[in-house]
Amino acid sequence: MNPKRQSLRAALLLTLLSVVLALYCLRLMQMQVVDGEKIMAEIERGSTTEQVIKAARGEILDRNGRPLASNTIGRDVVINQAYMERGTTNQTILRLIGIMEEANEDWIDNLPITEQEPFAFKEGDVYEASIARLKDALGVAQYATVDDVMSHLIENYGLEDLSPLDARRVAGVRYEMDQRGFSASVPYTFATDIKIETIPKIKERSFEIPGVDVVESTIRQYVAGDVAPHLVGTTGPIYKPQWDEAEKVKNPDNSISAVIGEKTYQMNDQIGKSGAELAFEGYLKGTDGTRRITTNAAGDVIEVAEEHEPVPGNTVVTTIDSRLQKVAQDALESNIKMLQETKKPGRGQEAEAGAAVVVDVNTGELLAAATYPSYNLATYQRDYDQLAATEGEPLFNRALSAAYTPGSSFKPMVAAAALAEGVITPETMYNCTHIYGRFTDVGYSPQCEGYHGMLDVVTALRYSCNIFFYEAGYYLGIDKIDEYGALFGFGQPTGIELAENIGQVASPEVKAASPAYADDPAWRPGDVIQAAIGQQATTISPLQLANYTAAIANGGKRMKVTMLKSVKSYTLDETVYEHEPEVAQLIDEPEAIKTVQEGMIAASRIGTAAGTFANYPITVGSKTGTPERGDGLCNAVFIAYAPAEDPEIAVAVVVEKGWEGYQIAPVAREIFDAYFFTQGDAASDGSGYGTLAP
Repeated sequence: MNPKRQSLRAALLLTLLSVVLALYCLRLMQMQVVDGEKIMAEIERGSTTEQVIKAARGEILDRNGRPLASNTIGRDVVINQAYMERGTTNQTILRLIGIMEEANEDWIDNLPITEQEPFAFKEGDVYEASIARLKDALGVAQYATVDDVMSHLIENYGLEDLSPLDARRVAGVRYEMDQRGFSASVPYTFATDIKIETIPKIKERSFEIPGVDVVESTIRQYVAGDVAPHLVGTTGPIYKPQWDEAEKVKNPDNSISAVIGEKTYQMNDQIGKSGAELAFEGYLKGTDGTRRITTNAAGDVIEVAEEHEPVPGNTVVTTIDSRLQKVAQDALESNIKMLQETKKPGRGQEAEAGAAVVVDVNTGELLAAATYPSYNLATYQRDYDQLAATEGEPLFNRALSAAYTPGSSFKPMVAAAALAEGVITPETMYNCTHIYGRFTDVGYSPQCEGYHGMLDVVTALRYSCNIFFYEAGYYLGIDKIDEYGALFGFGQPTGIELAENIGQVASPEVKAASPAYADDPAWRPGDVIQAAIGQQATTISPLQLANYTAAIANGGKRMKVTMLKSVKSYTLDETVYEHEPEVAQLIDEPEAIKTVQEGMIAASRIGTAAGTFANYPITVGSKTGTPERGDGLCNAVFIAYAPAEDPEIAVAVVVEKGWEGYQIAPVAREIFDAYFFTQGDAASDGSGYGTLAP
């Protein structure tokens, strides 16, 4: 080989090696000197987790700005998986339970199994769904016994070394953790609103319970939890069935959220479960913020950075007048207790439950809706098991969801229909001889309460004469009764944003489909006349009764009912929504309705409600009802509006087993007293009716 070429190749190779070595040295110097700290941090850094900062829920106010559901600062016990040592979950929970017991604190445990041995499924209809959900989650058959379920819980959560009682306690927490999606990015709220004195008891033992912390949170506060609890409603966690049905989205940290309505939720979020909390969830739910937590390889937190601040939910201003609501509740309860204490058996002594509803006849705004028996939202969570098992169903919203036979309160509608269709005129006279004789030849002779003789429609409404309305209903026919019933709102949704029972109007189809008439499903002529006095299969809610009464009062406009007056920003400086009254149905029969109004005014002055309203300073239109229940007793129904000359509000009252409608008329009177004669007092705090307090 040529020595010169060999020398050149060696020189080139040496030069190349020198360049590579120089580049390597430069990179090494950059790593050690320039980027050394950054690289060391990356080596020490184990992981970065994004956590949610919960947004405050919007508040719920009455029409005058008084709080129905507000927020306060609470102290929650939170378990954060990001800070826990692996394999210590059960031990941490058990130690935490011990601390809470010593401090006499409650913790969240929704497992539908009794807390004490011998274990059993909790009883009651309210637990059926949660028991089924538990069995589904464990993958056991629906007929599985409580022992089968406990065995699966113990195996799933590794509780074999614990006593049965401790295993049950820990399982209750672990199951709830699963239901709420507990993970490194989703902390678990173990207990809410603990006492201040409990905090140091947890803090001083923090070395025993790594990952457990006490954090401030916004919690629901009910200044007057016994006012309108069924309307305000409740909140609770999102559970698996609702989560599974929702659309899912993946977050930047790969965690999963669900889209429910127009809002995004994590599995442990609180969501409206009933009442306004559910109906107005879209307004009340805020937008959560986020923070980034960085840990090193050893699991130590080395950085916490807030990325997005939470945005609180909007303020919902309802149409409810909380003071009028309280009056309605107290009047209803007092009336029922009076009936129990002063009336004879079969004449009201058995009264046990009921509802009273007040609506604005011109706007359809719901002013009050009382239900008895009731409960207190402030103690709802603590008292739930007892409330769910209480006879009388205090959790049931009778004002909106109960279905009652209207009885004679149906007669004003039949009168309006008969007049509008020309079946009768204001001068038409029927003879009441106590017994209706049209069907005596087939052995059917329904009766009237009295012997009224010849009477027209106004007098028939005044005395609530069955004979007159049997005859008017017979000629009117069931099709027209149904047609006008629908116009006045029977069997129709009111438009209220909350859940309601829409009821039904008696008809051949309804009777044939009703289990109550399984032995005699055929439609007969006698069914028509019973339907005409509000019996047969017709049912209506107290809210529908009030709105139907309002339609008579205002001359034929059935308004769409609402409980939402406006929506404000959390700070009340911006209006998001403002309600505008809406006519749901116009009943263009002014002369017929005017005649009905005359009859209802007569009922108050010299008729069935005269005992309560004969000398009342405001003219009232009213109608009593005594619908038969089928058990030998009667419900009591009363509807009224005032002032008759220029109506403002309509009231409907129903008392189960209250016997006669006139016996519950004092409930309406107390409501009228509060609305018309103490309105100035109600506004003395600077917040007048219909004005949001600043």
